[in-house]
Amino acid sequence: MSLAIEDYGIIGDTHTAALVGTDGSIDWLCLPRFDSPSCFAKLLGDESNGFWRIAPAGEVRRRSRHYHGDSLVLETEFETSTGAVRLVDCMPLREDLPHVVRMVEGIGGEVAMRMDLAMRPGYGRVIPWVRRTGSLLLAAAGPDGLALWTPVRTRGEGMTTVAEFTVSAGQHTPFVLTWFPSHESPPRPVDARYAVADTRMWWQEWSSVNDFNGPWRGAVMRSLVTLKALTYRPTGGIVAAATTSLPETVGGVRNWDYRYCWLRDATLTLTALMRGGFHEEAMSWRDWLLRAVAGDPAELQIMYGPAGERRLDEWEVDWLAGYEGSKPVRVGNAASGQFQLDVYGEVMSALYQACVVGDPVSAPAWDLQRVLMDFVSGHWQDPDDGIWEVRGPRRNFTHSKVMAWVAVDRAIRMAEEFQQQGPVEDWKKLRGRIHAEVLEKGYDEKRGAFTQYYGSDALDASLLMIPIVDFLPATDPRMISTVEAIQRELTEDGFVLRYRAADAHDVDGLEGHEGAFLACSFWMADNLAMMGRSEEAVELFERLLGLRNDLGLLAEEYDARLGRQVGNFPQAFSHVSLVNSAYSLAGRSTDEMKRPGAIGLLRRARSWQSGLHPTGGSARPLAHRSSRQAPASPGAEPAGVPGDGRAAVPESRTAGRRGERRGDRKEPTP
Repeated sequence: MSLAIEDYGIIGDTHTAALVGTDGSIDWLCLPRFDSPSCFAKLLGDESNGFWRIAPAGEVRRRSRHYHGDSLVLETEFETSTGAVRLVDCMPLREDLPHVVRMVEGIGGEVAMRMDLAMRPGYGRVIPWVRRTGSLLLAAAGPDGLALWTPVRTRGEGMTTVAEFTVSAGQHTPFVLTWFPSHESPPRPVDARYAVADTRMWWQEWSSVNDFNGPWRGAVMRSLVTLKALTYRPTGGIVAAATTSLPETVGGVRNWDYRYCWLRDATLTLTALMRGGFHEEAMSWRDWLLRAVAGDPAELQIMYGPAGERRLDEWEVDWLAGYEGSKPVRVGNAASGQFQLDVYGEVMSALYQACVVGDPVSAPAWDLQRVLMDFVSGHWQDPDDGIWEVRGPRRNFTHSKVMAWVAVDRAIRMAEEFQQQGPVEDWKKLRGRIHAEVLEKGYDEKRGAFTQYYGSDALDASLLMIPIVDFLPATDPRMISTVEAIQRELTEDGFVLRYRAADAHDVDGLEGHEGAFLACSFWMADNLAMMGRSEEAVELFERLLGLRNDLGLLAEEYDARLGRQVGNFPQAFSHVSLVNSAYSLAGRSTDEMKRPGAIGLLRRARSWQSGLHPTGGSARPLAHRSSRQAPASPGAEPAGVPGDGRAAVPESRTAGRRGERRGDRKEPTP
């Protein structure tokens, strides 16, 4: 059985990410991209579906873990009756191929260790062909090749690769797993110790840009690092989560694939990045957005693949049992074909926000916005599927109409503030019409609250966005009464639900309960602060911080009944909302966001001085650093395979370069 969701940490290389448990096991990893088939899928099944565990062979008396500073290098310490070890896990920033580097460091005494590696490409279904070539253990299945390098002797045991070894104080024992196209020669392994050092340095340099010194700096920085970890660096797209099908209800059917990029998150994500000082990442996200939405505005999707892919066909992985029996496991997302009116407002708002912080609007970008406005003008009264991607009938969702108003409002602001041409007077009339209709049909006088859709008396937490997007001030009596109604009727243990899922089968087409949606709870804190109820806002915010796991990570939801996190993990929208709430509660308004020219130059200068490319790679390819360059470590294993009768030689000689034919390589002479 998999661990609790909060027992996992994340490592990644800004192309994909792995989930590492407190037991030293990597139970989820998709290669080479976030949305590729997984090679480890124990998270959604069992050990037969793939995992990679390195841990003490005997009983563990105590374990703890943390990230190294503001980095994505995870350190887990195990204490046994005979000694203590540290397991260091990371994925170096990718230059060509993805590597997972795991280093076992002896802290004190002597500890017997065991490694178990079950490589299962194809979402845990395929058992690869495994063979040894020199110091590399190679596995191939279809398009996927995996190469394991370690100085420790390995053996096969029940379709799993295992190793048993002992680590003493001061000793370092490395393991490196690399994915490569199976039709190519295996890559030369990276030097593990340099890889760990370079990865630490890169993340420390990257995170040094942030200047937030408020009371929640650690939470803010960890959220920003997590957001960067969920970024697909080649395009700037940001996936919603690293996982698929972690359930919103344990044992239920609300299991979705979140390894894609949602337009819903656009404005809040851009704002969080800009507030954090990460202008380059914010503009990369903006540029991804422009490329993804290009085309017929009638075909605008609510989500796209990491590179902007449109076809995200949904299918069920019937051989996976699901997280704690939560079936089905889904790949792809059928909601990508839904019509959601709110995304037009999200796109227009994000592009406007980019201009506000100093990035000039281009003629093609404005042409696109004009086309989007033409569509909104003709379709704002159409019913849609709503922000929550419900799989019931289309309705006139109040939040969707508010976001249609946002689209028109931001177009007017763009034209007036940045001297863009457009039918501004017509837009102003349209903005007034939408505003009046929402107040008339979206607000229930008897209920004293804005409602989920026209004619309904149900509440919906998306309505907390009304003051956040400037539709009404938070101090408007209608907004105050809406917030109070949500507090009374749409919370569990003080945390906000999206809507009453158990009572909304006719709306979302699904059965069952779901947990509190964490982003909505942060929006509640924002509303309370804007109303002047600062103490309540801070109290709720700090309660939300208390839901994070020991590494500072959040899933999509929190189930107050079970007292645990649920939903896909880690969730970008939760961390984006945390960042924005922290800045707001600390008195850092969006007006303070600016284009950080000086900071950006300093960041580049620091990066080059440290031998790192500012775009994310190392100035010196890791694969070209042989073990002869590595610092000596007492008691370390030699680079060769122990007991194989050959001399220890640098890995640069025991593994072929990419592009060499296997028959052309010669083994070194002892």
